[in-house]
Amino acid sequence: MIRVVGLGPGDPDAVPAAALAALADAPDLFAPPLAPALVAVLPRPPAPLGPLEALPAGAVVAAPDPEAHRLARALPGAETFPARDTLRDRAIGAEVAHLAAVGARLRRECPWDREQDAASIVPHTIEEAFEVADAVAAGDTVKQADELGDLLFQSVFLCQLLEEQGEWDLGVVARGQAEKLIHRHPHVYGDARAETAGRVVDQWERIKRADRAGQGIFHDLPPGLPALAFATKAQKRAAAVGFDFGGVPAALAALREEVQELHADPGPGELGDVLFAATAVGRQLGEDPELALRAAAQRFRSRVDRAAALAAEAGLRFEELTPDEQLGWYAQGRLLGD
Repeated sequence: MIRVVGLGPGDPDAVPAAALAALADAPDLFAPPLAPALVAVLPRPPAPLGPLEALPAGAVVAAPDPEAHRLARALPGAETFPARDTLRDRAIGAEVAHLAAVGARLRRECPWDREQDAASIVPHTIEEAFEVADAVAAGDTVKQADELGDLLFQSVFLCQLLEEQGEWDLGVVARGQAEKLIHRHPHVYGDARAETAGRVVDQWERIKRADRAGQGIFHDLPPGLPALAFATKAQKRAAAVGFDFGGVPAALAALREEVQELHADPGPGELGDVLFAATAVGRQLGEDPELALRAAAQRFRSRVDRAAALAAEAGLRFEELTPDEQLGWYAQGRLLGD
């Protein structure tokens, strides 16, 4: 059986002794290109790693943890040292640490990065979060990975700024988040029971409310949130203390009532009530209203583009048509599907 051995993060001084012991008796030792200093600490120089399918039985492949993890994924039948789950965890840790090191160097050596502070970075963070949402909505996994990388670096860079102030660092922030998640998932890490997603959410809100007793019902409700996110979060806070609709039918009934009031008195107040009620329906359905509206806007954009293209194929300029003619092309476009 082929064996893949992780050499740690890639630093010659950080190669685990157990990894070196695992290489000592290897009959056939291979490795991808390694730094000379890393090769120097191995029991003997490895042979160059060629095509994986050409590896002989019993071969041992050594590599820094991130590359060892990638090799292990490409060799699903191989044994790994350490175990696959541990190797994965170490590989992720090494890659995130490398990203943090890149951020620290940019902060030292890049004129633009040196000038930034948390206030100037946050608008980019918000933009990256929306780009992640767009990639998820599009179902584009390649773009998701790229945009998630951009968003991850935003968090890493903001942690770097905190570290420079002598307060926190990425490790402390990550540990705090892990501890919070463990504390708020007693059905996973403790003896509590929560068989459904709805019960998990209720339990989460109860624990959060207990942790922040005295802060009021609407704690941690940033006024700068986008309106739909602000409305959703406010409704969740109220629901956590029992002030909520009994389900989708009740929320739909409230929406119909608000629409009737908007018919009777068109204006910003009644329009806001309709949007707020529609947000409640989305929450009862378990759908994020922000994402639902963005998806609807994208569908509208695609349909109008398709209508304009169909009109152009007929020798017409969409913007020169009457509203009724435009609607006719729009209807034809919808028949073709989204």
